[in-house]
Amino acid sequence: MSDGSNEDEDEGGGVQLTAPRCILPALRLPALRSGALPAFHTVRDGPVHLQFIMPQRGRGSGPPPVGWGAMSDTTVVHLLRHAEVSNPRGLLYGRLPGFHLSEEGRLMAKSAAGFLAGRDVTVVWSSPMERALETAAPVAAQFGLDVEIDERLIEPWNHFEGTTFGVGSGALRRPSHWRHLRNPFQPSWGEPYDSIAARMHAAMTDAVRAAHGHEAVCVSHQLPIWVARRAAEGRRLWHHPGRRRCALGSVTSFTYHGDTIAGISYAEPAGAGRPQVPGA
Repeated sequence: MSDGSNEDEDEGGGVQLTAPRCILPALRLPALRSGALPAFHTVRDGPVHLQFIMPQRGRGSGPPPVGWGAMSDTTVVHLLRHAEVSNPRGLLYGRLPGFHLSEEGRLMAKSAAGFLAGRDVTVVWSSPMERALETAAPVAAQFGLDVEIDERLIEPWNHFEGTTFGVGSGALRRPSHWRHLRNPFQPSWGEPYDSIAARMHAAMTDAVRAAHGHEAVCVSHQLPIWVARRAAEGRRLWHHPGRRRCALGSVTSFTYHGDTIAGISYAEPAGAGRPQVPGA
């Protein structure tokens, strides 16, 4: 089963939804292999929506965290990718300071805020990077909330930070870089995928507690959001960077029933067809 993009497919010719291959503390997902139902809605030159409706399998063993209430309680965590950055040199900026939204990026942030308007948002958290905080600002303002920084939402570290890396950049010809390219499955050039998934889902679990029965917005970056989604869907964490379905200013929403993820949806408020920027 595909999500409608050219995203890579697992064994058997389709994306397999099953229990996650990395065990995340405090996250108990249902077994999904036998029935996640995809629903698609696409608007030309407008928002693009994708949703997986996931069957409930029971909540697993053990009592819920104190104060959580009934399983029927629903909380939504929106992972908002920051908007376009002013980056005329085309650097992999990673965790480098001083990279702010472009003019177009500020418009994209307002589009994301407009998309979320009318939702029951009670929590806005953000990565500490400037581009994320600037994307969070119009969202928090419209709900009369403060933006709280959560370090777990930050961009992963990367050996190639501060360089240009791609076809024709010359990076692959440098012997000093070769050892960092030896293992694309971990990956060897940056923060391990399982580490990214664990910290993102820990932040999401805390966001559910903070916004219990309401909605939370967490502004982060492409790779953390995409890995968090792949972990929730039970897919392998390594992937082709060019096939991530996580555009600038996009919103990936996780619907929780109690402490269990019951559905995932995706939208591009600024419109479809914008270029993907890996590692941003």
